[in-house]
Amino acid sequence: MPRYIIAAFLILSFASCRPEVYTPKPAGYFRVDTPATHRYKEFFYPGYPYTFEYPANGIVSRDTIFGKHQQDNRYWINIQVPGLEGIINITYKEITKEQPLHKLMEDAWGLSYFHHEKAEFINEQAFTNPFGVEGMLYTIGGNSASRYQFAASDSVKHFLRGALYFDVTPNADSLKPITDFMLQDIQHLLLTLQWTETANGIKN
Repeated sequence: MPRYIIAAFLILSFASCRPEVYTPKPAGYFRVDTPATHRYKEFFYPGYPYTFEYPANGIVSRDTIFGKHQQDNRYWINIQVPGLEGIINITYKEITKEQPLHKLMEDAWGLSYFHHEKAEFINEQAFTNPFGVEGMLYTIGGNSASRYQFAASDSVKHFLRGALYFDVTPNADSLKPITDFMLQDIQHLLLTLQWTETANGIKN
């Protein structure tokens, strides 16, 4: 057998005996299937000073983190969205001499900027809805605990604040499909927000 054939055979044999080298797959994120459409229902509970529309599959519960019987917190609620692990937390305070609007707004601003250390950016967007409710929507970039926060008021009596949280470790990239989807829900909530003494002529 010619030497060059033997040499080629030995080279091929050596190459075939080399261990396989595995290239690890790049890190990915779990798949999230958001609903095909946005559907809403009305939040209108007797005695509550506000009404709005929220996701039709949302589950509303009292926010009792500060105690069930504290009068200042009796209109605080959580809206849990099953399947998306998202929670929209709503707090409400009445504007009073002891709690003027500027103080409530400063507190809301401070809570939004509490996430500043982990935030890549914080954008503020003012809004006014068809019912005369005015407020601010905050978008917080980066791996902060809350992607969206908002505050709304009539500047006279009512002040409502909200925040979107997730029951998972914050990761802006993996949560992006959900936060993008729920942004529309938050915008719809703010678009339909009314104070109940002006909603359809109903008084508290």
